[in-house]
Amino acid sequence: METIALIDLSIIVLYIILMVVVGLWFGRRNNDTTSGYFLAGKSLTWGVIGASLFASNISTVHLVGLAESGFIDGIVWGNFEWFSAFELIILAYVFVPFFLRSQVATLPEFLEKRYDSRSRVILAVFSILAALFMHIGVSFYAGAVVFEKIFGMDIMVSILIIAAATGIYTIIGGLTSVVVTETVQTVILILGSLMITVLAIWKLPEVGIESYEALKEAVDPDRFKAVSFSSEQKGFTFMDMMLGHFVLGIWYWCTDQTIVQRILGAKSEREAKLGAIFAGFLKILPVFIMVVPGILAFALFRDQIGDETKSVLPIMIINLLPVGLKGLMIAALLAAVMSSVAAALNSCSTLVVFDVFQKLAPGLSDRQRVRIGKLTGLVVLVLAVLWSPFLGDLGGIFELINQMFSIFAPSIVAVFLWGVLSPRGTANAAFWTLLGGSLFAVTVFIIEKYIPIHGISNYVSSAEGLGINWLWQTFVFFLISSGLYWCISILDQTVQTIPSNFYLKTKSPSKQVNLLTLLLIVIMLVIYYLFY
Repeated sequence: METIALIDLSIIVLYIILMVVVGLWFGRRNNDTTSGYFLAGKSLTWGVIGASLFASNISTVHLVGLAESGFIDGIVWGNFEWFSAFELIILAYVFVPFFLRSQVATLPEFLEKRYDSRSRVILAVFSILAALFMHIGVSFYAGAVVFEKIFGMDIMVSILIIAAATGIYTIIGGLTSVVVTETVQTVILILGSLMITVLAIWKLPEVGIESYEALKEAVDPDRFKAVSFSSEQKGFTFMDMMLGHFVLGIWYWCTDQTIVQRILGAKSEREAKLGAIFAGFLKILPVFIMVVPGILAFALFRDQIGDETKSVLPIMIINLLPVGLKGLMIAALLAAVMSSVAAALNSCSTLVVFDVFQKLAPGLSDRQRVRIGKLTGLVVLVLAVLWSPFLGDLGGIFELINQMFSIFAPSIVAVFLWGVLSPRGTANAAFWTLLGGSLFAVTVFIIEKYIPIHGISNYVSSAEGLGINWLWQTFVFFLISSGLYWCISILDQTVQTIPSNFYLKTKSPSKQVNLLTLLLIVIMLVIYYLFY
């Protein structure tokens, strides 16, 4: 724990002021209309969309967790970043045309157009709770813990500062403020993380490591394998990761309101697709500037870190960064927190206005909707501030929350994916899949965690026996949800009414979109070849 130097503190304060000013300046336009406040007036271009997708995805949990994963297991967890590139391609080619041509403001509204209001209610409830308790609350607490470890700042003080700074421009300026500030924060995130990586590499010769081969030997070559890693040591195979992440990734990138809201605010279908592909290119970077530093920390600070693996990033900041650059790195950590919170806060307001109040009082004016959205943002922010400090008393909350995603994601993905790929799925199938698929997964989770029937815990969750780990579980839950969906659809005699223009023939993507997609796929294949 260190005292904050004046120059570092000045950089942090200036950064917070800059974000508030930039957010308020750009958010002053069109923020008095429903489309302007919640969807940025449908004016977002590909660069802003891609940078915003990247920044809203990267939280402090991400920065700390990826460094810790690199330290413990190596580059293998980088697959969670690299797989995202392929899932963003799925977003661009499969989902973007449906979302934009349906002219919806929220994804629950999309489900209502494709199925009925029951599916809309279920997804809206889950999305609002996920934004409040998972996206915002966890981001607050994780950021505050890092600041406490580095500078000894009180957790509650940190949470209040972050909440106030983010809340001002997000609540006042709407989506435009969020995406513009996230574009700036993308640059800060990349520069801060790159700085840590470069300085760690620069320090390697001091511990006798002067080549890549020497580094691999010092940290165990398995740490640099993304595909052919030891599944016995890790407890899962590459196929487990790929199939499990396929479900989690489609849920996150293609069906989560917090992420997809940027797509819904796109200027055109072409801009939305280019934005998703651009985000795919950006998702290549975290492995090299967030996971690799954890591997370098194993070579440099193994004894100092010991079993306190969550301190990998704080220890690197303290040991590698001189006065001044520490402030820039804290700004990067702030960028990660603020971008994640702003994204979830804005999406939560949108969900409440469109999926709750619009149903209860459809005659609300634009001004009334914007006012309700701002008030909702304030209420959610206060609730998140009150809830987040309790995370410290819940032990393995981060692991618990990751597993919560794997419980609800499979049924949501089944309903969305089969709903856009085929018109045969019915409203009853969607409703019972969302309800039944999630209840089945919750039941398995509770039995596995809290009701230790003889042998079932090891049988379900370990890499021994049949090797059913949580990643493989996620895919199995998806298969079960898909089976339930199609069985009900086939047996259901109810006539399904789908808007006549819902399955319009998909336009061919522009040559630019196709070429960039091909380039992204080639780059990813080369990366996997190099880290096989």
